[in-house]
Amino acid sequence: MRGTARRSMAAALTTAALVAALTACTSDSGGGKDTRAGAGRTGDSGGAAATACADGTYTWSHVTRRDRLTGVSKPERLGTGGGTLRNPVERVYTPRPSVRADGPAPAAAEVLFSLGKKIGEIESDARTLAEAGDTWAFTDLDASAPDLDDDRSSPGAAGEFVQYAGVRYVAADFRYTCPDGRTTTGHARNWTVDIGGLLDCTEPPETGLAREAAARSCG
Repeated sequence: MRGTARRSMAAALTTAALVAALTACTSDSGGGKDTRAGAGRTGDSGGAAATACADGTYTWSHVTRRDRLTGVSKPERLGTGGGTLRNPVERVYTPRPSVRADGPAPAAAEVLFSLGKKIGEIESDARTLAEAGDTWAFTDLDASAPDLDDDRSSPGAAGEFVQYAGVRYVAADFRYTCPDGRTTTGHARNWTVDIGGLLDCTEPPETGLAREAAARSCG
C-alpha cells in the first residue's frame, strides 16, 4: 500500500519572532557559522563579528529531495475483515531544519525563506519575511518534528500490517552575493511534508520508505 503525504509545512507563524530573527545576521570571525536548530555558536574567537550585507542575492544549486523514515510500528496480524491497528509507531529518526554558512550570511530564517521560494513552498511574490506579514513554518529553525502516533489505520482485510511515518527533505547549496562582490556559500535543508503509510508484510513494498519500514519490522 502506498504511503501518502499528509500535510505541508505551510503553517503560519507569528511575525514578531521571525522579524527579530532577521536582525541576527552575524557570523563568527573564525570558521563557518552553524545555525542548525539547537546548535550553539561555533568558532567564536571573541573578536568583532562580521555582518552580512542586507541586500545580497541568493543563487541556489544542487537542489535534492529525499524521503527519510522517522517511525515504524511492530507488525500486527489481523484476521478476516481487518480491524484497527494497536501497535504504536515508534520513532527511529528525528528530523531537524538546518542552515550552515561558511562566512557572513543572513539569519537562518531568511536563508530558508529564499529556499522556500526556490522550491515553490513559499509564494514567489512574497519578497521578504517582514513584507509577508505572517510567514511560514518552513522558515522556522525550531520547528518540531511531526508527531508519529496521531492516527491508527484500520485495514479492511486480513494481513500482517506495519504502520510507518517519514518526512520529505529538501536540501540545496546556496551562494549569497553582496553588491560589492563579497560572497558566502552554505547549505540548507528542511522538510516540506510529513508522510504516513501502511504496508502488508505479505506483499512487496511499493516505495522506498515502505521497503525500509518492511526491512525493520517485517523481518
